[in-house]
Amino acid sequence: MSLQQTREQERARAAWDDVASAQGKREEYLALARGAAVDVQVNGLGQTLAFWKARGDKPHYKSLYDQLSRWVGGQMGASGDLLEWLIAPSTGSDSYRRATLEAIAYLVWVKRFAEAKDKDERQDRQLKAAEKEG
Repeated sequence: MSLQQTREQERARAAWDDVASAQGKREEYLALARGAAVDVQVNGLGQTLAFWKARGDKPHYKSLYDQLSRWVGGQMGASGDLLEWLIAPSTGSDSYRRATLEAIAYLVWVKRFAEAKDKDERQDRQLKAAEKEG
């Protein structure tokens, strides 16, 4: 057995850490995370990032935008803002497609972990409420 992590494990670890450090209201982040991968598939990575960037005054949009930029940018060897890298003349269509696939794979993990964290938090609230009543 190899001690080297697979790309999938690295992606999952990054998503786990990012969900734990997400800014904004948890419910808003969860709602955005639930639809993020589908948004990328339907609208395209560039269009989705542009929409999130335009909504950057809302913490959950800014948080997921920054997280996705950091992860995908790191995987693609792009420094700085992912949207700027995507629209740069030097970014070819093959790189754009690879970035899109990487974004979707990462966002699937984000959705899973955001839902799990939400479920845990709801269960904790229910336990505390039951303790107060009892």
